[in-house]
Amino acid sequence: MAKALIVYATRTGTTKRIADSIAEGVRSVGVDAEVVDVKNIKSEADLQGYDAYAFGSATYHGEIMQPMKTMLFMAEKANLEGKTGGAFGAYGWSGEAPERIYDTMRNIFSMDMAGNFLKLKSPGLTLATLKVAQDYGLEISQKVKAK
Repeated sequence: MAKALIVYATRTGTTKRIADSIAEGVRSVGVDAEVVDVKNIKSEADLQGYDAYAFGSATYHGEIMQPMKTMLFMAEKANLEGKTGGAFGAYGWSGEAPERIYDTMRNIFSMDMAGNFLKLKSPGLTLATLKVAQDYGLEISQKVKAK
């Protein structure tokens, strides 16, 4: 069975809720999904053994949160080239983090990215916006299954 790793960095819990919704979408077509707080990724070995990856961070002061930045530097050594990827995040007013993560995954890691990045306004996630995250997860899993 194909497996996806969804790693998130959050300040208020919103990005975790998005990650959980993405995982629901991934699982909806039979791809296993593991959701992990970025603080639990200690080495590139923790990134091994997956077919797809979704990395997400809240935007904080216009930037990716530092724990996610650190993990992305580590992920450069994890040989993710050609793997399916997705990027997501929550934002209050600007929302740069998901796009920067997406660009890193596509251009630095040479990953096969699903669609575009996903950014959802926080606070105030609704069932409708969480459905968008589920659909993003579905897109990631369909891309994995097509390989």
